[in-house]
Amino acid sequence: MKLAVLNNEPEVFYSIQGEGASLGKPAIFVRLSLCNLHCVWCDTDYTWNWKGTKFKHNNDNKPEYTKFEKERWITELEDDELFEKVKVFPCKRVIITGGEPLMQQKQLVSFMRLLKENGYTIEVETNGTLLPNESIDTHVDQYNVSPKLSNSNNELKLRIKENALSFFNSTPKSFFKFVIDTEKDLAELFQIIERNSLTKDKIYLMPQGTNAEQLRSKRDWLIDICKESGFNFTDRLHIHLYGDKRGV
Repeated sequence: MKLAVLNNEPEVFYSIQGEGASLGKPAIFVRLSLCNLHCVWCDTDYTWNWKGTKFKHNNDNKPEYTKFEKERWITELEDDELFEKVKVFPCKRVIITGGEPLMQQKQLVSFMRLLKENGYTIEVETNGTLLPNESIDTHVDQYNVSPKLSNSNNELKLRIKENALSFFNSTPKSFFKFVIDTEKDLAELFQIIERNSLTKDKIYLMPQGTNAEQLRSKRDWLIDICKESGFNFTDRLHIHLYGDKRGV
């Protein structure tokens, strides 16, 4: 399996879930590399923003920011090697994140089977564009689905796949998280919800921001929208606790 690299090691760490339906729960994070979308505000751009590509990112105007060398930011592990890194932590909840984990379904199945055999709960974080196969779905306890709006700078035909959204909406294992940058995003949000008949009580709205100040500036009006429309609000708890850092 292809994993992201953190401090020259596979990015596997123990923290709390900072977003969505499992907010505040201790969890082991396994970050896979590779993504089929390229969000301009992505805080894990080291999983896809490779040198030689033309993808844009909000950090492009920072003098110190450069695209990533693919061979340096991906490492590969066998299932048993990865499980050895997971089992050292005192926790039975694993969140498989990315990147986009469902790009590696064939490799994921055997690792998930190993986790379930050892009593783990499995959450998968996905952008909601790829259908999980039956073997994957059998092992997943919760999908954290984050469909992208136009504020991500991805084309509509790439970021919204109605067949995949229909599947995720049909299973009680799914929750939806939408990243909201400005109030202008709301019209698009409601259009996607209506067109795909998404269930309101499964939807979380989250402010876009990579530091506590940005999150606070959008929090109050977004909470009001949730109260008016019956959505759930989620903050980015890990940002408030640790700042914009990796591996926390």
